[in-house]
Amino acid sequence: MDTEAFSELFPLFSTSNPETLDWLLSVADEHEYPPNRTILMEDAWGNAVYFLLSGWVKVRRLDGDRAVTLAILGRGDFFGEMAILDESPRSSDAIALSRVQLLSVSAQRFIQTMFKDSQLHHKMLQLMVRRLRLTNYRFQLRNRPPAVKIAYSLVSLAENYGEKSDRGTQIYNIDPSDLANVADVSTEDAQKILEKLQGKGWVKIDASEEAIYLTNLKQLTHLAGYKG
Repeated sequence: MDTEAFSELFPLFSTSNPETLDWLLSVADEHEYPPNRTILMEDAWGNAVYFLLSGWVKVRRLDGDRAVTLAILGRGDFFGEMAILDESPRSSDAIALSRVQLLSVSAQRFIQTMFKDSQLHHKMLQLMVRRLRLTNYRFQLRNRPPAVKIAYSLVSLAENYGEKSDRGTQIYNIDPSDLANVADVSTEDAQKILEKLQGKGWVKIDASEEAIYLTNLKQLTHLAGYKG
């Protein structure tokens, strides 16, 4: 992947200079993972940052005997940076939902890159603040109806990772239990709401393509009161 395509895919590097990206790509390693493969383990020490070239990943935390999905990530996002920045063990797992292609950059080289490029350092801070704002907004949704929280989760995934098609905005066909965890609703509620959204024609699930099509993104956005 050339530097221009890389910076277009990953907003983190949108303001980085080409020399920085040339060096970063020269030291990056490529990986492929099949569905359901563990990419990172909770409590392991952070030794790399991962950049998602294609596919879908879920970030989860173990709560006793139960695994709780914290986030769904798609193409153009990255993970593993927090364990590097605060030099502590990872607080969550990362699991491939679909076939995944990644680039990884070692902790030492990623830190070197940030010191080399002040724009990258600033962009990282901006993205971390944005993630914090979104987390705060999700916390504000905690007392809202389950339908609002499911709609917000779907619209957020579409906004960040969706691909436009003549059938609507396409995202991965996320298991209702994972969607329920992310939205903070019960799995039963998530399943019922998805069925209602399909009945309204706002959503179409195509299991054969492992896809959810958001066919009426305007109405879903209105229901969610979405703030991107």
